[in-house]
Amino acid sequence: MSETAQGGPPAELARRGAYLRLLLLAGALGIPVSLIAFVVLVGLHEAEHWVWEVAPPGAGEPPWWWPLPLLTLAGLLVGMIVRWLPGRGGHVPAGGLSAAPTPPAELPWVLLAAFVSLPLGAVLGPEAPLIATGGAVALFLGHRVGISYGTQAASLVAVAGVAAAIATIFGSPVIALIMIIEVVGLGGRQLTLLLLPCILAVGVGGVIFTGLGSWTGLSVGSLALPLSLTPVRLDVPDLLWTLPLAVVAALATRGIRGLARTLMPRALARPVPVTLVIGIAVGACAAAYSLITGRSPADVALSGQQTLAQLASSPASFSQGALVALLVFKGLGYALSLAALRGGPVFPAICLGGAVGVLAGSLPGFGVIPALAVGIVAATVSALPLPVSSIVLVAVLMGPAAQQVAPVILVGGVVAFVTEQIAEKGLLRAQPAPGGAAA
Repeated sequence: MSETAQGGPPAELARRGAYLRLLLLAGALGIPVSLIAFVVLVGLHEAEHWVWEVAPPGAGEPPWWWPLPLLTLAGLLVGMIVRWLPGRGGHVPAGGLSAAPTPPAELPWVLLAAFVSLPLGAVLGPEAPLIATGGAVALFLGHRVGISYGTQAASLVAVAGVAAAIATIFGSPVIALIMIIEVVGLGGRQLTLLLLPCILAVGVGGVIFTGLGSWTGLSVGSLALPLSLTPVRLDVPDLLWTLPLAVVAALATRGIRGLARTLMPRALARPVPVTLVIGIAVGACAAAYSLITGRSPADVALSGQQTLAQLASSPASFSQGALVALLVFKGLGYALSLAALRGGPVFPAICLGGAVGVLAGSLPGFGVIPALAVGIVAATVSALPLPVSSIVLVAVLMGPAAQQVAPVILVGGVVAFVTEQIAEKGLLRAQPAPGGAAA
């Protein structure tokens, strides 16, 4: 029986007055932290809207050359922030997501770096500066009510603020809780190794309930709401194509991360010239894509949220050539942005995974919706890599269709994570279990 069940230390901690007061404080902080994170997020979106939809000549679709001056300016300004201002612009996105609290005194400069990166076209998302905002605001407000910096209570308050910010970004408290568990490392690597076989077993067994081909699945009680949805019927080719697609998407995303990690030390060592060159290169990627395809350079620049929405709602609007160009130029722009600009790694990975999925949807017997789900989950898992958070995030993104394509989401997520770990040469290293046995 666990210590908690026996009334041991965790149960005693929950009954202590100081801990109960900390819980009340965390609950109270959730309101201002979420409001401030929301204001920052709206500010980023409004700035992006003005730069890319209002300011371009003719106030229409930006011309092919539009990202060149914008991203040149972004590279120069971010380089100067990293070189001369406190906090060096915040967490470098090539390192993935981090729940490490940002000191409140550094938050203004972290947000400044985000506001000159994201609206000007960096191929990054808003999650990293929003996470920094949540932690810093929680620390600041906690300090105002007597919590000293550097204490365990301050760390708990900061993590609570980060969780509130993540919930604001992704619009889901469940995603926030799971992501905090994985980002902070609660349970360590052992927890991930335990969960992966469970996820795979649930995914493979899920065809019993969702059906396969002409077999429609068993009729059982369900917690799902009776939402209207065009049926998505998985078939044998969907499951067969899931494996190679997950491997390809994971390896491609791993390659992007590898290039970003290679460039990152140079950007940190010489931030102004290197980040300036990287900004110019990202702008050139967006401009080249627009010249080649005739589409908006915003498809390559920015986080990819709008591009993903178009891919999901109207996949036929992208030719196969345009999809290939999008993968090449946005993938390169993503790698460069990860290395030197400031923002988060999640949304561009989701967009690129969606493009891979739509492209793979033309394979014999592979439905576009299952392929879209597999591409997104594989790219997201490899980009973070947080397998459980990524799977839950993709399930939320797929909406009502998630129930039908859950098996390929789960299987694709596990395959992508194992592939990414093999590429990192860290697959299932023997973990010393209690008593000395291998895990």
